[in-house]
Amino acid sequence: MAQNKEFWVIIPAYNEEKHVGKVIDEVKKYARNIVLVDDGSKDKTSEIGRNKKVICLRHIVNLGKGAALKTGCDFALLKGAKQIIAIDADGQHEPKEIPNFVRSLEGTDIVFGYRKFSKQMPFVLKFGNKSINTATKILYGMDLKDTQSGYRAFTADAYKKIRWKATDYSMESEMIANAGKHKLKYKEIPIQTIYSDKYKGTTVLDGFKIVFNMIKWRLFK
Repeated sequence: MAQNKEFWVIIPAYNEEKHVGKVIDEVKKYARNIVLVDDGSKDKTSEIGRNKKVICLRHIVNLGKGAALKTGCDFALLKGAKQIIAIDADGQHEPKEIPNFVRSLEGTDIVFGYRKFSKQMPFVLKFGNKSINTATKILYGMDLKDTQSGYRAFTADAYKKIRWKATDYSMESEMIANAGKHKLKYKEIPIQTIYSDKYKGTTVLDGFKIVFNMIKWRLFK
């Protein structure tokens, strides 16, 4: 699988010098084409990526996860990618699950990884996720267990349809909104998630913003 030239792994990162090296080392076991997108980090994230001999793109200033992932996906398409896998740089996702994403993408457009709710998952994440999941089902008819997981895979053709405008964490919901509008085929697979640091990611305020945007996308896009 490491010699498969058709699928690319995109790793958006911001100030992840603590984890990104290990993530890259693990991803290398399963993928040949790896793009690290440093979203204006102030630490050694880019330096680590270059030392690990992966493609390293860098935003001069911090633009947000949505912008970083889009930069990486656009680059991969220009290089002929047929399939794209998005994985976070903070060590919360297990790269060893990449082969499962690749297999699951056969015959479908998008594969969503869903996290199993556990005692380690922060309460704010559980509550916010359930609320956004419900809104997603009502507005777009997509019944997903975990709308906010960043571990996803999609075909190049699907990316052209789901390509988002959001620069922040709401891009994950905009991707789903676009998929629903285009009636793309999707699957879900369970993933393991490691919460190694204090909670970071979608806040309560982000959650309200995401739901508001989902309603706006439904009405006006």
